[in-house]
Amino acid sequence: MKFGFIGCGNMGGAVARAVCKGAGAENVWLANRTPAKAQALADALGCHVCGNRELANQCDFIFLGVKPQMMADLLDDLAPVLERRAEDRPFVLVSMAAGLSMQKIRMMAGSGYPVIRMMPNTPAVLGAGMIQFCHDDVEEAVLAAWLAAMAPAGRLDEIPESLMDAASCVSGCGPAWAYQFIEALADGGVAAGLPRAKAQEYAAQMLLGSARMVLETGRHPGELKDAVCSPGGSTIQGVRVLEERAFRGAVTDAVLAAFEKTKKLGED
Repeated sequence: MKFGFIGCGNMGGAVARAVCKGAGAENVWLANRTPAKAQALADALGCHVCGNRELANQCDFIFLGVKPQMMADLLDDLAPVLERRAEDRPFVLVSMAAGLSMQKIRMMAGSGYPVIRMMPNTPAVLGAGMIQFCHDDVEEAVLAAWLAAMAPAGRLDEIPESLMDAASCVSGCGPAWAYQFIEALADGGVAAGLPRAKAQEYAAQMLLGSARMVLETGRHPGELKDAVCSPGGSTIQGVRVLEERAFRGAVTDAVLAAFEKTKKLGED
């Protein structure tokens, strides 16, 4: 099967790298508004470059990696190509656009084509992504081929479409906030006397290990936190300060702010 990516930005490029590993670079095509960007990525991965319409005409999976506000124009341009090939050469539209439902993608494309809606995150480039997906009218064997190609991207989790926006605001937006946290921890380490490179390394590895503890032990984060806090120790004093500064409330509010923006993207 052939996998085509329209849009080679951070997210599209990350998923394309994973699919090159899962399906073979010889089966991957890239298209981008700036052709030189697609060419540079194709040269790095060993895959192919073409235009949007050529890609839509030949690929079995058409990954739509453009911003939500650009999707209508893109699909309007592709609609005649998709309509011509729909009857004898089936394909699947794979949307990575935040906030846009499968129904809306179909309306923009002009017909009820099979759709996979997915929300990856940038760690997919390392095979450490968290990718939620849902689908409609996709044959079981076709979905299995897509899952196999996507496997090198990281964890994949099928969820109801009603949960996609919330999920995207935790794992899709979350890396930005995790990087802020790492940077802040490193700043604290530097303030306490650590060299910058050491402080950043320690903070990043700590976050990586802590995440694995949650995933691999299945224990509640609060329980794991309590295990680090010795009576009268240093850690509980830091926890006290974070609680005073409404750390958890601020993080929750960040997710809800992203959720409201994501819903608005789907309405515009």
